Amino acid sequence: MKLEALVNDFGVRSFRDIGDSDYIAARMACRAGLVTQFLWASQQTIEKFFKCILLLNRIPAKDVHHDLRKALWKINGSGKLTLDLTEGTTGFINTLADCGQYRYFEASNVGFGGDLVTLDRAVWEVRRYCTLAIEPREAKLQNGFPAPSVRIPGGFLEKVIDDVNGHAREPLLWQNAFFGKRRRKTVRLSPWFQAHNSPLYLNPQILDEVMKYVYLPKGIAAAYRVKDEAISAPK
Repeated sequence: MKLEALVNDFGVRSFRDIGDSDYIAARMACRAGLVTQFLWASQQTIEKFFKCILLLNRIPAKDVHHDLRKALWKINGSGKLTLDLTEGTTGFINTLADCGQYRYFEASNVGFGGDLVTLDRAVWEVRRYCTLAIEPREAKLQNGFPAPSVRIPGGFLEKVIDDVNGHAREPLLWQNAFFGKRRRKTVRLSPWFQAHNSPLYLNPQILDEVMKYVYLPKGIAAAYRVKDEAISAPK
């Protein structure tokens, strides 16, 4: 196999396929009402899809790390392609960029049962660019109509859908209006809502003591230090 094909295989197997698995895990977490796990798995899903797109299109992105906004900016500014995303998906990506990366509950978070549909739509929109095939990219969402069926040749999700006895199939297809062999017009979800305040948000005065023993991102530490100073300042 030639070098170009081997690099593409790396991008597909290390980013798209693992992102597909993260997506199924995110759906399971949302279904169970596990907000932190849902946001983290969703962030990982979109991050890996972006990195797959960057690599397949040979867009240098060594400095992206976990920054979803920077990854999207590099893709759209590359001159090679522009992702056609709905406003809802762009908003969800921004939400994940703001709080999805904090898997240790460093930041407060909020979740809704309906976020499952938002995740499904975002994955459908972004994932169709995780291939060099032209047909998936040409699919479009239209208001009032079910999402068109998009199949990526050799895709992991496609293999899960086709394996009727696979353990991952039910978690993927449960109330999914964007992936599956039949096109759903409606889905039924539990209307749950959860909001959680981080321990550091509630007690920013513990920041310096905590940082003696654990690593916290610089941005998080700086934000809580400002909050603590504001609380401690004389009235």
